[in-house]
Amino acid sequence: MGDFAVVLRRASERDLDVIVGLIDAAADWLRTKNTDQWAQPWPSEEDRSHRILTDLRAGKTWIAWDGSLPAATITAAPQDSAIWPAETRQEPAVYVCRLVVNRGHTGQALGAGLLDWAGFRALRCYGARWVRVDVWTTNVALHAYYQRQGFEFYGFCEAVAEYPSAALFQKPTDRIKPTDSTKFQVAPHGS
Repeated sequence: MGDFAVVLRRASERDLDVIVGLIDAAADWLRTKNTDQWAQPWPSEEDRSHRILTDLRAGKTWIAWDGSLPAATITAAPQDSAIWPAETRQEPAVYVCRLVVNRGHTGQALGAGLLDWAGFRALRCYGARWVRVDVWTTNVALHAYYQRQGFEFYGFCEAVAEYPSAALFQKPTDRIKPTDSTKFQVAPHGS
């Protein structure tokens, strides 16, 4: 992958199958690890697709493309997340979910780059103080990944019963620095 080989574009509802394909491929890989993450769509395949489609229609989801191959996806938005305690939702933040990197693009810091991009963009656009993510409760390896990216464990969500991604992590946006080693180029809006 050379400089700017990966181009980040806002996804649209026609990209639903691309997003689901990235998730399903990651779920297949996760089955080989010691985790129950994405062992089945939560709470159902229909509900998962509906959530993804809602976010696509709202313009919250992005896909990093390496040519015609989807390298990664991220969904990020400033809207309050009911997963987070009410007292935390007073501060501006960007809430990230569905960060998925294609297995062929792992080890290139693409996921870390997308997290920082979302946080830095939110800081510039609306003064977000935090990048927040709810992480699969039982996937301790994923918890460690977020901690390596500078996220701090906040606690567990108690607001939504039986929610499988109840481990809450956050990172201050003032720790994110624009970098010369960008892993992708952001496509102009509409391209």
